Amino acid sequence: MAITMRAISQTRFGGSEVLELVERERPVPGPGEVLVEVAAASVNPLDWKIRSGQNHMYGEPPFVLGVDVSGTVVELGPGVDRFAVGDEVFGMPRMPEPGQAYAEYLTAPADNLARRPASLDHVQASALASSALTSWQALVHIAGLTAGQRVLVHAAAGGVGHLAVQIAKAHGAHVLGTARADKHGFLRGVGVDEPIDYTAVDFVESAKDIDIVLDLIGGEYGARSLDTLRPGGVLVSAYLADPGTSTEEAEARGLRFAVVGVAPSGADLERIAALVDEGRLAVHVASVFPLEEAAKAHDLVETGRVTGKVVLTP
Repeated sequence: MAITMRAISQTRFGGSEVLELVERERPVPGPGEVLVEVAAASVNPLDWKIRSGQNHMYGEPPFVLGVDVSGTVVELGPGVDRFAVGDEVFGMPRMPEPGQAYAEYLTAPADNLARRPASLDHVQASALASSALTSWQALVHIAGLTAGQRVLVHAAAGGVGHLAVQIAKAHGAHVLGTARADKHGFLRGVGVDEPIDYTAVDFVESAKDIDIVLDLIGGEYGARSLDTLRPGGVLVSAYLADPGTSTEEAEARGLRFAVVGVAPSGADLERIAALVDEGRLAVHVASVFPLEEAAKAHDLVETGRVTGKVVLTP
């Protein structure tokens, strides 16, 4: 008889009400994969966009959402020597395929995971993976972040933004960040040197001679961000659907432009985990919901006003 588990699935696109708690067969790890007992899974803006049909990354329903996981390895597939049964791991498996973290168990390629940072619990670790990978790959791999640079992070109090700030500070950067005034205390707490209230001032006037902009908003923010950059500066956008500018436009002004499409990487996660355990990177969890309240978690994230991350626990 097949072993079953609980998961959150949907059979149609729509509002959060389409999310259903179901029983489904527990997956079996294939070659190079591990079976993880899920302890926590974070909820990201991408999740509600896929759920609603705004983003068709997963094709047509049914599917199980969830890109971030933290949990315990309970079974090894053939050929796995990276982990042992009982290891506690975290990661962003399979992106851009469904990670299926809104469940009690999932399978994942072993090289998509890393050992959970010793200084974090599972809830915190699940909130870390995709947001930290996005920040790391944008700032370190694409922009070539170095000490002494001036970095501007848009939406700096959000799930990706607050981690990007800390990664930039850990590399010796001077960081500016946009957020509403009521979040400026939080921004200073994570290392922002110059908070900018985008509702009160034009960030283009407040941010000058910037080396790197990480744009987590898109649209007109992308086009206007070019005006903050010094010659040779780089704009990296995580908003693939509408970055607001182009490579050609940036190059015509002596600037660089790139988009970051986050990719699974156990190697990057190991470097991120090291920063965490050195006390130089911390993740802020705003709210935790049980798995069966995934709809409430989606409603909260969909407001766009969450400081940090939201997490589900089975």
